[in-house]
Amino acid sequence: MPEPTIFEHNGLVVAKLRNSNYNSIHPPLTITNGNMNNNTSNMDTHKNNWPKFVVGFVVCLLIRLIPFRPPNIEPVLATQMPFSKAYGALAGFLFAFLNIILFDLITGKLGIWTLLTASTYGVLGFWSAYYFKNRKANRVNYVRFAIIGTLFFDAVTGLSIGPLFFHQTLYSAFVGQIPFTGLHLLGNISFALVLSPALYRFVVENKRFETASIITIFNPKGI
Repeated sequence: MPEPTIFEHNGLVVAKLRNSNYNSIHPPLTITNGNMNNNTSNMDTHKNNWPKFVVGFVVCLLIRLIPFRPPNIEPVLATQMPFSKAYGALAGFLFAFLNIILFDLITGKLGIWTLLTASTYGVLGFWSAYYFKNRKANRVNYVRFAIIGTLFFDAVTGLSIGPLFFHQTLYSAFVGQIPFTGLHLLGNISFALVLSPALYRFVVENKRFETASIITIFNPKGI
């Protein structure tokens, strides 16, 4: 391994390897204030994981498009939680926000309420990323957030859309929302117990679903 060159950059002590041939073979390393780090950023890692995000998004949308599906039984939150933990708040927001928008567009239900429901689900993406930042991706934490997130979503959307757009009273909106929230909790808790941990273990942490691995499958000689 070649000798490093030591220099200061923006108040940080940095060491870089001199041999460019070595750097072309191995990821460049830096020593910043005594810590050795790989220069591959989180953004590069996220770029490698875009197939997982796209597949999860499409599968979730297709499940929501199943005819005669029970209302509020859908895997949006259950998929959003592991994705937001792994890929961050913006990914969590976009996953749910775009899924809601596209679903309403396909089913002809697009309206001003779409923006409200999509934005509320998007907020859950930001909240989920913060919630799981220092918590393990296990069933207990998924179920806890599923309960909190479901109640938040139904309170914001269920108690606002009816009174704001359909001239419902707040009381009738509250009473009418109870059975739907019950179904929503049942579905989200069930998915949080089974789907969320499975997605994190077998999809998010699965290196074979990353970009480089997929390219290797279709073009093994090119890698």
